[in-house]
Amino acid sequence: MRIFKTAAIVALMSGCAIATLDARPASAFTLGDFIRAGRKKPESQTSQPQSLPGVGSMVEPQQNAVSKPLPKVTGPQYYTYKAEPLRRIATDKLLDPVVTGSVRNGALPPMLRAPLTDARQFMPEVEARATSDVAKAIEAHYGSRSDFVWIDANGASARAKAAIAVLADAAKVGLDPQDYAVQVPADDFDRGDMIAREKELVQFEVSLSIATLSYVQDTVRGRIDPNKISGYHDFKRKSVDLGAFLDKMSASADVATLLNDQNPKSEQFAALSVELERLRAEKGVEQRVEIAPGTLLKPGQSNPELANIVAGIRIKGSETLKTDHAAVLAAYQGTPDYTPELVALVEAFQKEHGLKADGVVGQASLRILTGGDSTAAKISKLEVAMEQARWLPDGLGNRYVFINQPAFTASYTDNGTEQFSMRVVVGSKANQTYFFQDEIQTVEVNPYWGVPQSIIINEMLPKLRNDPNYLDRMGYQVEVGGRSVPSSSVNWNGSTASVAVRQPPSSDNALGELKILFPNAHAIYMHDTPSKSFFKRDQRALSHGCIRLADPRRMAAAVLGTSVEDVGKEIGGGRNKALQVPQKVPVYVAYFTAWPNKDGVVEYFDDVYERDMYMNRAFEATRNARRAEG
Repeated sequence: MRIFKTAAIVALMSGCAIATLDARPASAFTLGDFIRAGRKKPESQTSQPQSLPGVGSMVEPQQNAVSKPLPKVTGPQYYTYKAEPLRRIATDKLLDPVVTGSVRNGALPPMLRAPLTDARQFMPEVEARATSDVAKAIEAHYGSRSDFVWIDANGASARAKAAIAVLADAAKVGLDPQDYAVQVPADDFDRGDMIAREKELVQFEVSLSIATLSYVQDTVRGRIDPNKISGYHDFKRKSVDLGAFLDKMSASADVATLLNDQNPKSEQFAALSVELERLRAEKGVEQRVEIAPGTLLKPGQSNPELANIVAGIRIKGSETLKTDHAAVLAAYQGTPDYTPELVALVEAFQKEHGLKADGVVGQASLRILTGGDSTAAKISKLEVAMEQARWLPDGLGNRYVFINQPAFTASYTDNGTEQFSMRVVVGSKANQTYFFQDEIQTVEVNPYWGVPQSIIINEMLPKLRNDPNYLDRMGYQVEVGGRSVPSSSVNWNGSTASVAVRQPPSSDNALGELKILFPNAHAIYMHDTPSKSFFKRDQRALSHGCIRLADPRRMAAAVLGTSVEDVGKEIGGGRNKALQVPQKVPVYVAYFTAWPNKDGVVEYFDDVYERDMYMNRAFEATRNARRAEG
């Protein structure tokens, strides 16, 4: 009986599940109820509840039930990205009718007879298109100011040339320079057609304002709206005061510095930028090695493929790794003996690439040594990572938890320094973990597991229709309308909207000893698990969406500001208890296939959910929208 029970529970273990699109949460017994400490034990299940919806007689409870098709709860979807369209900037609204008439009659506008001083009165109508925010800022600026930002009596000003130089280098910060390209007026022009010259200058003036404001908005918040990628992305998009920034540029003596200062300043973004520039500077054919398929090398063995394995490490290993093991690499003469020194080298390489550092060269290690990402693929991952970094705060803070799903790791940083990192299990491809940020508030020891509606419907309901006693037998608690009832008394052919199921604290509990909560709309949290064997795998996208921690006591102690021993004492008390975090800790449940480690070395990871693919599609949709002819 014990073996059967444990196996069945492990089959359902997740800690949480996908958010639902078509199922409402239980109205009576919510996740908030599950995490409250000191909850009283449910009423005895021997008494028959009265007039509860969905509850029938305890004697042959579903004898008269009509069998209905099993419902299904689906998770969020990925979208076809819709880029923000451009609209025409209403330059005609900025014109003075009297001056317009004089231009049409062939009179020479005063603006070209003297230094330009009045943009509002003498701006001819030009064709200019921009996103709505940029267009509004430009219309407001030129509708209320009497000066130009980028042109003077000689054409493009020194300020304009400085701004153009920054925009031309946009690729260094992961942006597309073509999004900010502006046609610069020629120094030579036909002085017999001053009206055309005036229009050319004004076109340049407005176009450069569009380009600089677009650049600022893109580098502060990103080109892509994350919430248009999928339902798994959840970010409040940053706002940028474009009108105020255009005013700053018009008064700035160093517009290049002003523009460059808008880029993220975090050390992580800087590391990504340096790596991007390094890869783009690489020339020549990429080096690759061939290792016999099916090679399996364990410590203490001999294998002629060892020489190719070491050659692969020379190519794929970071400069830091090669410096740390320089003596071993220099001394190696191509022998087949897998010595302890070479095992240590391989273990360091495996750790660097997010693999289990056991010195066993198998399929996962071979994939990286012989293939891995090409330079072009790495550059693409860096561009995606730099875009996504703009969704996060500029500087993650001095103290935070960072979960990187493709790396299957969670790290804790304090005083700006990473204190530790551990393996995690994240959601499977069918039950993906979300991409968002929040704040850790509570650690719950000896937790209840409140079973999400998606698991009740998708995984438990088929069993319950065949065996209404299933949850009673497995030790779960069931409530309908806020009252405790036996599982066998519920009409499982009806709606489960008012049915709540939870698993009491125990050694078999899906959440293990504790969970770490940062309340969010997706019911995602970190937790322990009895399924420890999963942490031995390299690919750990295995849960229903929550984050399982390899060392939950250490993480709990860190966010609580206490010791692992004290956390152990709380767990040893055996009582369900919520421990408030003294100071809320930011947590980033992130998704980066390229990200720097604690030493600043950028590491690359598999795109387990194929989210980079959707990001690249969004880039393409944005490029097309920005190049569209009006």
